[in-house]
Amino acid sequence: MSILQPVLQVLTSAAFWQVVVGGLMLGAVYALFSSGLTLIWGMMNVVNFAHGDFVMLGMYTAVVVWTALGGGPWASVPIAAIAIATLGVISYFLLVRHILRGPMLAQILGTFGLALFLRYGALWAFGANFKTLPDDLVGHSFVLAGLRFEGARVLAGTMGLVVTILLHVILTRTSVGSRMLAVSEDETAAQLMGIRPQRMQALAWALAGASTGIAGALIAMFFYTSPTVGETLAIVAFVTVALGGFGSVLGALVAGMLIGLVESLSAFLIGPVWKDVIVYVLFVLVLWLRPQGLMGKT
Repeated sequence: MSILQPVLQVLTSAAFWQVVVGGLMLGAVYALFSSGLTLIWGMMNVVNFAHGDFVMLGMYTAVVVWTALGGGPWASVPIAAIAIATLGVISYFLLVRHILRGPMLAQILGTFGLALFLRYGALWAFGANFKTLPDDLVGHSFVLAGLRFEGARVLAGTMGLVVTILLHVILTRTSVGSRMLAVSEDETAAQLMGIRPQRMQALAWALAGASTGIAGALIAMFFYTSPTVGETLAIVAFVTVALGGFGSVLGALVAGMLIGLVESLSAFLIGPVWKDVIVYVLFVLVLWLRPQGLMGKT
């Protein structure tokens, strides 16, 4: 009993549950900006190395909307969704559809070059200084059931969860999603059935861009914005997608929530320095036992 008592004290403390709720909300945002990456892979077997920089541009969109118009997330989120979706379609038609004809190395170098172009373009346009949005942009924090919630993080977590589930429903429960999945399974057979593969692939890039833009605009409310922030976010996205299973939006949701929870609990129970170590150890263990990811196809 003496051994279990400290454990029970931790598990029943308000601080512990505060960390759990915060980790789940953070994980929902991880899932949102990772779902676009897994959608592109599942649709076209292309790893978009510019994905983190798409998120970065979504963050800058929120900063510009606030600076120029004084608009909060209700203005910046739809604008970022439209802007990054448009960028996704442009990237597909000007770059991706051409490099698809080449070897995998061309796809890697092509999207990596796109990432550098976007990163240094943002550096030229916005400078290297960090930019942040006001803490009370969504409202002040509030207390519920003895737990304190920050308005920005609650909004980001809730919208991240809703948009990710909506994206999953679009892919699995609509005719458009069926056509997109048909193209991903067999492009030639889909074309014989009257489906236009390039139109579906462009739509996939638009959906991935929209979800990424929404995630970026939400993250900007509580995280710094800089031209290099995409590098950090890209690593999180790749780990989330690989852990959940490439091509599975639902897997990205489960993995994102798991990573957010593990990060928060590790920082709380062990120390902030160890949180990334614990996440990557878990990541390696899962892929060792299940290489296709938690919900990937065998």
